[in-house]
Amino acid sequence: MSDANYEFEDDAVQDQQQSKDPMRAHMRKLEAENKALREQAAGAEAAQRELNFVKAGMDPNDPKYKYFVKGYDGELTPEAIRQAAEEASLIPSQNKEVAAEQQSWNRVAQAARAGETSEPPVDYAERVANAKSPDEVMQLLAQARAEAEKY
Repeated sequence: MSDANYEFEDDAVQDQQQSKDPMRAHMRKLEAENKALREQAAGAEAAQRELNFVKAGMDPNDPKYKYFVKGYDGELTPEAIRQAAEEASLIPSQNKEVAAEQQSWNRVAQAARAGETSEPPVDYAERVANAKSPDEVMQLLAQARAEAEKY
């Protein structure tokens, strides 16, 4: 017999049994509700899992993250997921970004302080032109070289 006929016969047998055994009919109804509720719970769990990956900064549809999302079996909190993804080098570490940003701000601050505390630039061309001896010219060139190496 085909599956369609089997299902039809099963419904017919079920209708006959309902009249004979109301307890069994109630049990089947509860089993059907239980199955539907389990499917809803599984869907909610999958949605929560996907939400945690998104909160961790990952796109579950991105091909480079798909295997990680499928294979991840750790704690399902955004922090734990982010840490595992950072260890796998899938996403950049927040600590590295913070350190790089801090270094950038330090360089800006140093540049600002340098402008405030530095002496006016030395005009070596004028000093060489006004030099009185070759030794003095050599000393000025050495100073200019040393200053250039600082930067």
